[in-house]
Amino acid sequence: SPDGSKLWKHNWEGDGIVQPTLTRDGDILLGARAQSARMSVSRQGEGYTIEEKWTSNRLKPYFNDLVIHNGHAFGFDGRILASIDIKTGERNWKGGRYGAGQMVLLRDQDLLLVVSEKGEIALVSATPEKYTEQARMPAVSGKTWNHPVVVDGVLLVRNGEEMAAFRLTRETS
Repeated sequence: SPDGSKLWKHNWEGDGIVQPTLTRDGDILLGARAQSARMSVSRQGEGYTIEEKWTSNRLKPYFNDLVIHNGHAFGFDGRILASIDIKTGERNWKGGRYGAGQMVLLRDQDLLLVVSEKGEIALVSATPEKYTEQARMPAVSGKTWNHPVVVDGVLLVRNGEEMAAFRLTRETS
């Protein structure tokens, strides 16, 4: 609200909720240690109603944020990358062990840029059909929990000990 007062509240049984993600139609996708959920919030007169559309244990991003791309959510189910359909909560695929890694979406290329807990970077197809890792290489050494950042075509990866920068170029045919 304009004055900063609370508009609505919903108690959810999720434990350790990560950053909520908005769907294109304004629903909220929540992820937590034991489950994910899709919530719809709508205004009803002076108040709001919250409808839980689905709850799923097929994507449990305890430590990692989710991304949404073309109607599907991508994130970690524990320590393994996974994808679910955001309409139903059903799992598309699960694969690739990256520990407590982090990722960003390269939307224009249908790719997830994943940084593993060990400091490797990987490119994974952001498609619902199947898990496909396209490339993997070392970036930094040691436990890496920080989010990768892409700015003006430069990928920045860091942890508590070191940082690396990579210029990203797009292959043309």
